[in-house]
Amino acid sequence: MGKKAKPCDCEKCLPAWLAAFGDLMSLLLCFFVLLLSMSSMDAKKISEAIGSLAGAMSVLEGGTKTEISKQRILESTPIESREESSEQVNRIKQAIAEMNEMMEKGKGPAVTLSEAEQGFVLRLPANLLFKSGQAKIDNEDALLFLKRIALLVQELPNNLEVSVRGHTDNSVPGKNSPYTDNWELSAARAIAVLKELMLGGVKPDRMHAAGFAQYRPEASNATLKGREKNRRVELYFYAKENDKKSELQKSVLDKAKALNK
Repeated sequence: MGKKAKPCDCEKCLPAWLAAFGDLMSLLLCFFVLLLSMSSMDAKKISEAIGSLAGAMSVLEGGTKTEISKQRILESTPIESREESSEQVNRIKQAIAEMNEMMEKGKGPAVTLSEAEQGFVLRLPANLLFKSGQAKIDNEDALLFLKRIALLVQELPNNLEVSVRGHTDNSVPGKNSPYTDNWELSAARAIAVLKELMLGGVKPDRMHAAGFAQYRPEASNATLKGREKNRRVELYFYAKENDKKSELQKSVLDKAKALNK
């Protein structure tokens, strides 16, 4: 029998299982880093779509945007508050999608949520809520939808207010309508929606109602579809002004003082 070979003088390597374990940990680390990056991008996308709630909900970007540094937003707005607000807006979007699915297609405009100046607007078509020339909500699906929106509004930060705005087309109310003109009709419809939100639990001091008649159209009143789009009630979500007066308020006060001199 030949002599046994001498053992190798090279250093012992790590066990095979330890190398596999190290690779697994590296993959897990990469996986969670990717999750974190995607989460950050999603938050940014939401903030651009509906306006980021910055400065502890003191500023809402949208429409005419105000330049705010990222550092100031991070310092003034708690992460938890922004995440909760984005979650509530996503839930509002989900409720809108479900409501539109329940509505039959081809019967007027759908419920929409869009960016607006210093906030975002939820548009409710009038044919979903009211009969022609009326301001009483008798659609059960619409009432359930408003109750759901009321619950979501209660979960939003307390300094977020809701302006309920009624709009009509340029047609005068019919003979069977108790309202003499579109001013009365649009205001009555806004108040009807506001009262349903109050019944759903939204505090009265967070809301107000206004009627704009036919003077703020979304489309041309020359077509049937345009008139249907103009007949609507809007829920305009915006943040309260801070104690500091805006530049416009200062300008008005300065002019008033000048007149009194």
